Amino acid sequence: MSFQSFIMKRMLKSKMKDIPADQQEKVFAAIEKNPKLFETIALEVQEKMKGGKDQMTATMEVMQKYQDQLKGVL
Repeated sequence: MSFQSFIMKRMLKSKMKDIPADQQEKVFAAIEKNPKLFETIALEVQEKMKGGKDQMTATMEVMQKYQDQLKGVL
């Protein structure tokens, strides 16, 4: 695991503290499987938030856009 992956995993764990550990591991495995997809999603969410949308709305819109790819990874 690279240092960048380690830092990302630690950051995500702090954000996902209410999610069961087994579900967290599924998310981490999906990110490791296709990091470029999740990087693209994160960047698009940030852009929507800069446009004035709240984080939840921006995330849901972007996740719907990439729904098919996410199903393949998860």
